[in-house]
Amino acid sequence: MKRSDLLTPIGILVGVVMVMFGIYSNGGLSQVVYFIQVSSIVIVIGGLSAAILINFNLQEIKATGKVVKESFSRNDYDLPELINLFVRLSERARREGLLSLETELEEVEDPFIRKGIFLAVDGVESEVINDIMNAEITAIEERHKRGRAIIEKAAEYAPAWGMIGTLIGLVLMLQDLDDPASLGPNMAVALLTTLYGTLLANLVFQPMAGKLANKTEQEVFIKQVIIEGVIGVQSGQNPKILEEKLSAFLSDQEKEQQSSVEEDSFMEETANEA
Repeated sequence: MKRSDLLTPIGILVGVVMVMFGIYSNGGLSQVVYFIQVSSIVIVIGGLSAAILINFNLQEIKATGKVVKESFSRNDYDLPELINLFVRLSERARREGLLSLETELEEVEDPFIRKGIFLAVDGVESEVINDIMNAEITAIEERHKRGRAIIEKAAEYAPAWGMIGTLIGLVLMLQDLDDPASLGPNMAVALLTTLYGTLLANLVFQPMAGKLANKTEQEVFIKQVIIEGVIGVQSGQNPKILEEKLSAFLSDQEKEQQSSVEEDSFMEETANEA
């Protein structure tokens, strides 16, 4: 299930607020205003945008909004519930046969699980199922890698355009050494463009790219669990053995939670029988 991830905007906001607070605590509100230079912003954002347009094709640039949106969302995976699903499927497959799983899949929303079980129902060998589903994982990793490439490149280009702005400011300053009044504004452009470029890279683009990479790793991990579950169901593994096998993917905390749930369920069943 995909939900909004507030940590990304909160992290960006906290970073900006802390930088502004550091400036304010040393020089007051007037100094905060001084750190806002339109010319520096234009140089960094404009140059960064131009570099992105040159580096990527139109289709990749159009997908930027979708990629950025992914860094503001999270996928909630309930691994114990996923394991319980495959245990139920395994029990039914052993009891009624693989064909009976078609009706069970009506309640399953994950297309990757549905695809794997349908392959099993169609009589595809476990080795072939493993190859097909792992090929899809490889394709997903490659698509995600291409998707976040634009964010990673932006993280590379932003500091460079900051340095270009610094050079521009220094050149302007050297041309007007005979005009002391112009030295301050030109120096501001020189230094603030580097600040803006560095902030964009280290507060926005690199953390976003890192979050997207972490999401890909998490998705691949869940899909590996699904593959093991599908193959276990297809090969007719004992449900208890399959549960033990899939439980190896659980963290210690998840194992404790699962044991607690199973214990409560057992106590409830015992009470009902009494």
